[in-house]
Formats: sequence, structure tokens, C-alpha cells
Amino acid sequence: ILDADIYGPSIPKMMGILKKPDSKNNKIIPIENYGIKCMSIGFLIDPDTPTIWRGPMIMKALEQLFTNVEWGDQDYMIVDLPPGTGDTQLTMAQKVPLKGAVIVSTPQDVALIDVRKGINMFKKVNVPVLGIVENMSYFICDGCDKKHYIFKNGGGKIMAEKLNVPFINDVPLVTNVTNCGDAGIPIVLADPESPASKAYKELAGKVAAQLSINQVKENNVENSFELAWEG
Repeated sequence: ILDADIYGPSIPKMMGILKKPDSKNNKIIPIENYGIKCMSIGFLIDPDTPTIWRGPMIMKALEQLFTNVEWGDQDYMIVDLPPGTGDTQLTMAQKVPLKGAVIVSTPQDVALIDVRKGINMFKKVNVPVLGIVENMSYFICDGCDKKHYIFKNGGGKIMAEKLNVPFINDVPLVTNVTNCGDAGIPIVLADPESPASKAYKELAGKVAAQLSINQVKENNVENSFELAWEG
């Protein structure tokens, strides 16, 4: 995981990592926990120190976090981006060969306005949009086991249909997600049978499947060009 939220890095806290990374051969060694390699600006600065940087400094820091880290061979590289369509998103899209973007939103119309902007931005920089995830979609009452749609119902699905992108999954509003994040333990490990854990696992499977589909399409296009050139 690359924590690209320079102004508000959260990966150190959520992954339960307190130490600073080592270096080898002029490269930073990512810190591993729960079998996941992580890198964040939060490992390198004091937690109470604000990051008061302008755009060019953000761009330089992101490039260093990506290129000056000894990632090794990984199946997937997940980049946690801050909200919006600013310098961070543009830098990653222009400097890194991103295979796709997952758009996360809450169901209400105010949040979905930003979703539309984010999707249009990634399309302009030729980054495939893998789909929309609706976070805090509903709350399940302990007493009645009924889904309560606190913010709105189905906003993410409607937006996905309008913008012709896949709807990946909805994730429930669960108190233990917050508790586990604060404790630095992923909920899929702390409470693997919870509704949120099941939703996250399903989400991961759908994203991986969409990436595979896109890769097959990309390979077919390349093969078509090669055949046309040979012909």
C-alpha cells in the first residue's frame, strides 16, 4: 500500500505501524505488517507535524515514495489517494502506469457530485475506472437485523449507471470498522465474519476480477495491432 495522502496520512495508524522504515542501497525498505508492505509520509515525519507543502513539493514527495522504495515483486500495488482531483491525483496519473481507479463515495448527492468529477478526471488522463464503491451505505440494527439507510439509498448504483462504470459493492456502516482502524488491526482479521469484512472481501475480489478483464482486453488489442502489422 502506498499512502499518497501527504496532508493526512492514515496508513501508519490503521495498519498498526509505529516504527520508521530502514534503508538499503539508497532505497527505503517498506514496512510490512499483516503480510502487506506499506509506505507513507507518516513514517518519515512526526505525527503532530503538519505537512505545509505546495504542489511541486507534493509531486516530488510522491515520486520519491514510489520510485525510491524497494517494493520488490508485488501482485498488486494499492495507492490510497486523498479526496478530490488535485495535485496528488494528477501526479500519480501522469507519473505512474496506473491500471485502474476505484472511486469511493457515500450515497448522498453532495458526495456524488465529487464522484462525477473524479471519474471524468481519470477518463481524461486515460486511467480506467474500475468502478464505484458506496461506503457507509447502510446500518444494520442489532435489535432487528434490518438495513437502515442513514444517508440515502442507492446513490452509488445510480451514479454508476449514469456514468457507465461498474458498481463494485456497498459497504455497511459498522462501528467496529472504526474501532479496528484506531487499534491498527484490519477488521477482516479482527472480525472476519462481520458484514463489513464480508463486504471488503467481496470488494477485493471484484476489483481483482475487473483488473483481469481489463488486462485481457488490453492484451487482445495489442495482439490485434501485432497481427495487423504483420499482415
